[in-house]
Amino acid sequence: MTARLSFEHELQILKENLTEMGRMIELAIDKTLEAFENQNDTLAREIITGDRTVNDIEKTIESRCLSLILKQQPVARDLRIVTTALKVVTDMERIGDHAADIAELIIRVKGESIYNLVKHIPEMGKVSKIMVHDAVEAFINHNIDEAREIMKRDDVVDDLFDKVKQEVISLLRESSEHADLCVDILMIAKYFERIGDHAVNICEWTEFHETGSLNNIRIL
Repeated sequence: MTARLSFEHELQILKENLTEMGRMIELAIDKTLEAFENQNDTLAREIITGDRTVNDIEKTIESRCLSLILKQQPVARDLRIVTTALKVVTDMERIGDHAADIAELIIRVKGESIYNLVKHIPEMGKVSKIMVHDAVEAFINHNIDEAREIMKRDDVVDDLFDKVKQEVISLLRESSEHADLCVDILMIAKYFERIGDHAVNICEWTEFHETGSLNNIRIL
């Protein structure tokens, strides 16, 4: 196998690893939404345990990327492919962490029926999850137009977060007894908002992958 064919083969495996990691974090988000709706602490604990698997595949991808850089010494566009994969996998790992963070909060507030108190959090989760799925797909398929479209959706997540804050304010006005619960609700919403931010980061790295520029600044 020539050096170029070997490089292309390793890149294909890298894409498969990224696709699998994307599937894992999407599933984690789905589980958080189900656990949140049903106050299922058993499922929440599964999410926390599953985050270790996400961390393991992150290490596998990082190792593959570093091996490609050391053995193949890529330049120009090939180097961007590998370096952006290293950046993207970090954002994906953080998404998995946030799903686990939400799961921990779900366990803590079990029995509080928060699903019926803040109707916009499930919608935040669904929009964020779709953003993550599409962002990973755009990166793997080098689809810069799709990546730019996905970034615009972050405004939807931000608007929903503002609505959650208004719901929390209403709860506090009803009774100060809700104070601790309101903090947890805001944290859950904030983690979903951060998941959307990481999806945007992945899209920005897709743009860098194709253009060598990040936020309109030429880097490589």
